[in-house]
Amino acid sequence: MDNTLKIALAQIAPVWLNKEATLQKVERSILEASKQKCELIVFGEGLVPGYPFWLALTGGAEWDTKVNKELHAHYVRNSVQNEEGDLDKICKLSKENNIAIYLGIIERAKNRGGHSLYASLVYISQEGEIKSVHRKLQPTYDERLTWSPGDGNGLQVHTLKEFTVGGLNCWENWMPLPRTALYGLGENLHIAVWPGSDHNTKDITRFIARESRSFVVSVSSLMYKTDFPKNTPHLDKILKKAPDVLANGGSCIAGPDGEWIVEPVLIKEGLIIETIDFNRVLEERQNFDVVGHYSRPDVTKLVVNRERQSTVEFDEFNNFK
Repeated sequence: MDNTLKIALAQIAPVWLNKEATLQKVERSILEASKQKCELIVFGEGLVPGYPFWLALTGGAEWDTKVNKELHAHYVRNSVQNEEGDLDKICKLSKENNIAIYLGIIERAKNRGGHSLYASLVYISQEGEIKSVHRKLQPTYDERLTWSPGDGNGLQVHTLKEFTVGGLNCWENWMPLPRTALYGLGENLHIAVWPGSDHNTKDITRFIARESRSFVVSVSSLMYKTDFPKNTPHLDKILKKAPDVLANGGSCIAGPDGEWIVEPVLIKEGLIIETIDFNRVLEERQNFDVVGHYSRPDVTKLVVNRERQSTVEFDEFNNFK
């Protein structure tokens, strides 16, 4: 039945700022989802190795302070480098269990020098291949103090049975033009990943579903005050202002009519599993198709630059005799 897809929403907390331990937790979730015959599993924004909560708790905008520098360096050391094989085991599990994966990572991109960080959404196919890495176009507010702005290269969609799936990070889901870029590529299953909390997911999830007449899957992480590891630099300063709950989840699914299939799930760790039916997309597109019969490209049109950006380009040549 290619028209149906079984999805697992992995609403879990990271082992905060610990790449290896968090990846192990991701692996366990993948294995659990595969046991339940899921065909796609989705994890929250920046789950590996976690969201930079310290920025709002330790005066993250203060210039040139030892606290911010040491926390940032700790973050960089625990970031993900795809080129170094950090996700190889995840890809292997994907292939062995025939499950596609959307995983939010903090990426240390080699083609940008290998020191700056990006909030990236990685898609791994059921064949275990990384098919796209979408670097968040515009980090939100204090995120800009530790994350760099991405580019359009990752504005890609992927075929998964009868579905065409694409995804965005957190508040870029509020950006009409990136959404439109994915719609124009035929997206009908939209993945929205978040660091956590229903204040992010409760409105936009249903709005995007109704606008696009697609399924929308929002996946958030969890984070409690007790989740900060004891070896975190300047932990005393972080805990001083940290609330008991920093991210309460809020993972959910809306159907192509904009109504809830799964309402936001709060304060509950684990897999949320649901099967969706592609025929619902075709039914709702009869009335409205934002880039099809209900569009006017002769009047308004979007141009997208999907070139992977890099500061340096090298022309290699050998003219020596």
